[in-house]
This record gives sequence, structure tokens and C-alpha cells, in this order.
Amino acid sequence: MQDLTLTSHALKEWAIAINALESGKTIMLLRKGGIHEQGGRFQVAYDQILLYPTYEHQQPFLLKPDYANLVTPVTSGWHPETVRIGSWAEITDIFQVSNESIVKALEPFHIWSESFISDRLKWKHHQPLYVLLLRAYKLPQERVIPYRKEYGGCKSWIDLVEVISRQGAEPVLPNSKYNAIVEEIRNIISNKFYASQSS
Repeated sequence: MQDLTLTSHALKEWAIAINALESGKTIMLLRKGGIHEQGGRFQVAYDQILLYPTYEHQQPFLLKPDYANLVTPVTSGWHPETVRIGSWAEITDIFQVSNESIVKALEPFHIWSESFISDRLKWKHHQPLYVLLLRAYKLPQERVIPYRKEYGGCKSWIDLVEVISRQGAEPVLPNSKYNAIVEEIRNIISNKFYASQSS
């Protein structure tokens, strides 16, 4: 019988963002697609994924001050010898947003600076910004895996050589708190959307 708690699917994201997800400081990621995404567009390949931390493109000026101070920039092409996998997440909601007023209204819920948001909206401006809401779970025991060349590059999704069990993982936020934040975000997006349609 197949063990459904085992997975090798992983989403690559800045280590600072994964730390924020793992500590319950955010449930939101903003994406527009890596250079090597299929068709140049961001696509959600799986809704239950391991969180794979990256370091190369982390820049303090792209983060709010509280998070900028925690980043140590690395040189281009640098990668760790090993990678810590400490959590997995379920992507519970996906929104496509193009309206700048909606993105500004979501400011309290993410870790990014205004310059990051502005850059994301302008880059491939005909494509929407993807707002992902993630329910993060801490693994009962962190796994440390070797870095592999195929994990590199500007892509969002990778399949690890290692298969990791999600069994025994604990949600970072209780159901009630997570659901309340999700509801607040959904209301902002829907209210702002309808307001822009009627104006």
C-alpha cells in the first residue's frame, strides 16, 4: 500500500520567506514565475509540497526592514553544500492579481518591500501576480540533504532525490487562526476587485 505521507515534490523559495512561514509570521507568497518556468509563466504543480530554502537572490532591499536585517547576501552562483528541509505546506488558495490597489492592501500579510512589489507588477506586466496562501507544517525532525546541481536555476518546482515523510508534522498555526487570516485576505481581494470593476 502506498504511503501518502511520502513526497519528493518541493517548492523553492527564499530562506527568509520559508523561515517566516515556519514561524507563522506569514502565510503568503507572491510569485510571477522563474526564468525557466514552462512557457515563462508560474504554474502550481502540486498543492502539497516540501519547502526548499534558497539564498542566492535574497536582497535586503527587497524585504521589509524586520526581515532585511536577517539576510546575509551571497555571491552569484553560491549554494550550500547541504540543504535543510524543515517543513512542508499545503497551498490552500491561489489568487491572480493585477490590480495595484489590491496588492497594496495585502501589504500587512507578506514580508516584501514596496520596491519588490513594484518590480513584480512591472515585470511581464501583462501577466498577473500570483498570491499563494500556504498552511505550513513543521516536520517532527528536520532533514539535511545534499545540494545537487539539478536543484539549481531559476525554477519554482523541483523533485528531490530523497523522499521525505510528512507524517507527524504539526501545523504552525492553529486552524482557527489560519482560517481567520485566509478569510481576511479573501475579503480584501474580492472587495477591492469588485470596487475596481464598478469604478
